[in-house]
Amino acid sequence: MTGPLQGGRRRRHVGPKRRIARRRRAGARLAVTALLLAPLVVAGAAYLSFLREGGQGARGPAPVVAGAIAGASVPPPAGGALEPRSPAPIRLTGVDAFGLRFRDEPRAALMLDVNTGEVLYRLHPLRQLPMASLTKIMTALVVTSEADRRDPVRVTPAALRYSGSGVGQLPRGRRVRLETLLNGLMIVSGNDAAIALAVHVSGSEKRFVALMNEKARLWGLRCTRFASSHGLEKGNRSCPADLAVLTRLAMRNRRITRIVGRSQAQFRFPIKGGRLYLYGHNPLIRTGYPGAIGLKTGYTNEAGRCFVGVARRRGRTLGVVLLDSPDPGRQARRLLDLGFRYG
Repeated sequence: MTGPLQGGRRRRHVGPKRRIARRRRAGARLAVTALLLAPLVVAGAAYLSFLREGGQGARGPAPVVAGAIAGASVPPPAGGALEPRSPAPIRLTGVDAFGLRFRDEPRAALMLDVNTGEVLYRLHPLRQLPMASLTKIMTALVVTSEADRRDPVRVTPAALRYSGSGVGQLPRGRRVRLETLLNGLMIVSGNDAAIALAVHVSGSEKRFVALMNEKARLWGLRCTRFASSHGLEKGNRSCPADLAVLTRLAMRNRRITRIVGRSQAQFRFPIKGGRLYLYGHNPLIRTGYPGAIGLKTGYTNEAGRCFVGVARRRGRTLGVVLLDSPDPGRQARRLLDLGFRYG
């Protein structure tokens, strides 16, 4: 026999109408909860999809990049150092200004409006790859911020122990003008000039490279790591997004832009004949591409052909970053043509 008390509590009789009302209120609460949670579920799914793709969305919407992925978790730096902050952010939000498929694609690429930071085309913009002598863009930025153009730079034995491309005529033990070496660095991609400038600024290349990496950290360049001032080693790595930030910074620097727009240059120099002649490698400038004004080539077996090209037309400046491209000159021209037409 069942009494009025069960478990010490009095059961209340609930009629059918009240049960129906309760069910309706519960259903309404569930519906409201679902509506509130739906955006979070969608955002979580999108983020997981982004992670599965390695953060390398080839085309279409992508996270904002300002040298680093905006909103990413950053551990607090030791010793109270400044938080990473890009001085020349780029915007990877939105979609590309145009579609383009190469028969033989570069491993990674990006085109941007250098003035605004808007990205107009992307192909694996966060893919970290060797960058060869594109390293020298950061070398030039550090040198121009730390040293005067009139500084006399001693040619040390370290500068003469180089491999790969070089100015090739640096007089051992003599002092040469810093700005001449900066031209040798950016026009002919002189590895000897890179080492001489690094030693002049920091006392050793090792300390100069530490300064390069510190700049990269402070500017939020999370794909980027430097192992030398010249870029021969595969430890010099970056991605198109970070190189786009460096491109914006370089094209704001008058000392750099004055150099990288040249196809050739000559200087008084303490060598036989008294003149140093430099001839550039930039495929846009060498072929007379309309509006070409920079910036830097690079090549190693590990990195392949790398190129950052910049052109200006009708007050608009566009930059192209190509990593491991089968034909940087042709691919840069094609991207720039489309950028000036549709971007």
